[in-house]
Amino acid sequence: MSNVFVIDSDYKPLNPVHPARARFLLTQGKAAVFRRYPFTIVLKRVVERPEVQPLRLKIDPGSKTTGLALVNDANGKVIFAAELGHRGHAIKASLDSRRAIRRSRRQRKTRYRKPRFQNRKRKEGWLPPSLESRLANILTWVARLCRYAPIAALSQELVKFDMQLMDNPDITGIEYQQGTLQGYEVREFLLEKWGRKCAYCGQQDIPLQIEHIHPRANGGTHRVSNLTLACEPCNLAKGTQDITVFLAKKPDVLKHILAQGKMPLKDASAVNATRWALLERLKTCGLPVECGSGGLTKYNRTLLWLPKTHWLDAACVGKSTPVVFSHKGIVALCITAIGHGSRQMCRMNRYGFPRTGPKQAKSIQGFQTGDMVKAVVPSGKKVGTYVGKVAIRTTGSFNITTQHTTIEGISHRFCRSLHRSDGYRYRHGNTRSLP
Repeated sequence: MSNVFVIDSDYKPLNPVHPARARFLLTQGKAAVFRRYPFTIVLKRVVERPEVQPLRLKIDPGSKTTGLALVNDANGKVIFAAELGHRGHAIKASLDSRRAIRRSRRQRKTRYRKPRFQNRKRKEGWLPPSLESRLANILTWVARLCRYAPIAALSQELVKFDMQLMDNPDITGIEYQQGTLQGYEVREFLLEKWGRKCAYCGQQDIPLQIEHIHPRANGGTHRVSNLTLACEPCNLAKGTQDITVFLAKKPDVLKHILAQGKMPLKDASAVNATRWALLERLKTCGLPVECGSGGLTKYNRTLLWLPKTHWLDAACVGKSTPVVFSHKGIVALCITAIGHGSRQMCRMNRYGFPRTGPKQAKSIQGFQTGDMVKAVVPSGKKVGTYVGKVAIRTTGSFNITTQHTTIEGISHRFCRSLHRSDGYRYRHGNTRSLP
């Protein structure tokens, strides 16, 4: 498990402690639970403030998942790790659906509406909502962790792929591009572009080799658009054959490879579109920000013999990565953005007309849907203790979803709030989603 965050009676962050130490403080009544996710305790009494060890928060931004890691630069220990799942794809799908409904409604035989897009002006630095949500998720958790831990510096993977270096391997002027990192940039790009599998046979989880789509012997180049991944048997079988000859009996595979070779990475484009905006917003935190490339991250991870995960990638971001590295016992907290509900007042049918009544009250008896509660029912058919997420009703009779089942008809009188709904879902490692 990750360490437990500690704040003093003035809500100032102290050094994180081992879970056993936190358990002792809670048992002795010297501390109370301040927050469940990430687990944070608050001291009940004023104590002499100890010397606080500064930590570095490292960020590996991604299109779908962002890795977060708190590292102590002095001893190389990972204090906390998390993987933050974004909902940019869900936002885009919702916007597409809403746009389709609005356009179909406006194109019917209804009164004439003047075009409104002509008097709309986007402010400088505007980003699409799907990209803005990624930035908001990262900045939200940076702010939260800065409240609970003594963070003194930030590290961000700024450049996922060095496109200029891949197009021109002979480029000079920047020291790291003259060494072995150039190969790491190209390999990492190809792994993401081709899905980490052989382009010819589709096998995964095997050693892959860089393969020229059009052979060098026949005039092929080293440009990244002419590179793919292949397993050793396929690479040897193809040899110097033209790809159209080698895949003459697999026209679908041939068509896919030729199209994919020139296709840009959608997820990489999303990261590239937000990287500078994220850097500028991180600078407003008032902490020094270190930047690094994706190739450097993989280089550090390879030197430390670490497996490929989002949070370990985050721990290896930048030149500040310590030579002595310790992550024993760390289980990453998996955080998934689920939003705060819909602003839509009622649901629409396929024709754009309302099919439900207006929204009811969002909060009932101090509870709202998504809150984590503990219900202790003393008697009756549903006697017992239940911990899970609540779905409210205007009658005050709630449904509670635990890890195993859903219990209906629990009165609000038996419920006690444990964790307010904050727009995220949590789970530890590979376990099921926490209720």
